[in-house]
Amino acid sequence: MKKNNFKIIFLFISLIFINFQTVVFTEIMLLTGCKNLKDSFIKNEYILDFEKSLMTRNYVYDNKTYKKHRITDLSIKKENTLERFLYMKKNLIFTDKVGYPQFYTQLFFEKNNLMIYIKTVINGEEAISKISTCSKVELFEKES
Repeated sequence: MKKNNFKIIFLFISLIFINFQTVVFTEIMLLTGCKNLKDSFIKNEYILDFEKSLMTRNYVYDNKTYKKHRITDLSIKKENTLERFLYMKKNLIFTDKVGYPQFYTQLFFEKNNLMIYIKTVINGEEAISKISTCSKVELFEKES
């Protein structure tokens, strides 16, 4: 009888211990004050949510850049939010590919790096360019 009680108590304590260990920490990387090499923005920030595998870009064009893009594309908005899926490959964080298999672009980041790069692939030929430099990068851990 004492052996069975010991097993039940051990099982109960094990379950409690396992439940306390299932607290999950996820990270969110926030890049703010990003200066683009071609365009000017009032606000340009990137939020990388690793739990949801989602990049959210919030930006507001300045008047000059907005007018420049509005001339060729009437669907351009002065304020916008853009979302892309994320995946990790080695130490790099990539957004999903935009375009066709022969020609596509995608953004990529490094953890704790202020630089944002774009990868362009045309018929298997790859080119990487820096598109933005951010003034601040922060990592947040959220508990669930």
